[in-house]
Amino acid sequence: MSTGAVNETQIVIITGMSGAGKTVAIQSFEDLGFFCVDNLPPTLLPKFLELMKESGNKMNKVALVMDLRGREFFDHLFKALDDLSETSWVTPQILFLDADDSTLVRRYKETRRRHPLAPSGLPLEGIKHERELLEELKGRAQLIYHTTKLKPRELREKILTEFSLNKTTMFTINVMSFGFKHGLPIDADLVFDVRFLPNPHYIDHMRPKTGLDEEVSTYVLKWTETNKFLEKVTELLSFMLPHYKREGKAQLVVAIGCTGGQHRSVALAEYIGDHFKNDYHTQITHRDIERRKDKET
Repeated sequence: MSTGAVNETQIVIITGMSGAGKTVAIQSFEDLGFFCVDNLPPTLLPKFLELMKESGNKMNKVALVMDLRGREFFDHLFKALDDLSETSWVTPQILFLDADDSTLVRRYKETRRRHPLAPSGLPLEGIKHERELLEELKGRAQLIYHTTKLKPRELREKILTEFSLNKTTMFTINVMSFGFKHGLPIDADLVFDVRFLPNPHYIDHMRPKTGLDEEVSTYVLKWTETNKFLEKVTELLSFMLPHYKREGKAQLVVAIGCTGGQHRSVALAEYIGDHFKNDYHTQITHRDIERRKDKET
């Protein structure tokens, strides 16, 4: 019987050397469905735990980045971690990211960033100072990832493998319909233009309908050129999707565009999404289906 308390709440503290990959790490936890907070001051951890408990099960997977950007709060970190370890309803883990000094120096030079502990000096001086400060924290970590030889994609895969409970839903295909007259979707990875296909807009009784209506969908899909297009697109995507997944991409947005985003693109997005739903976690969205204008489609 549920008592309303938070059960089996997982909280991961992401910390480690500046430049060792904390940004990639927190993005990876976001893709796994964790509630993520970047650069949480340790003094706020007790209050944050209260909010987690009050949320019930809505925040049962949490990842927090704590690092020396909040160094004025650093003295409070160990007390906060001790309090966290004594909290019965939370399962805490510390993930410490590290890399050798030469790699960290190279990464700072590539990004032209200043080290937080050496804002006006050489990066190596800040790195050595930071390593000394973090020595005790590293000793408390349950997981230590050395990222010296890891590419961002490889670090991401390592985190997904370690923390994922359902690996089949890591990679999501979002098939989106849209209308070119409303602009290209800025988040699209692949865009297919289907304005060359016969348009139901020019059939009076179909004009008020959308590609979700069976009559419109049947009309769009009945043409030889439509079927040839779908054959080639699904074949292309079947080839590409495993490679996108292998490269560590969390989501692929496939955008299908017609003039107004009402008829052709909607019907084809539904078809393509349905085609891949048994092999991938698939979502279908229709960006412009509610933006009907009577004058043109």
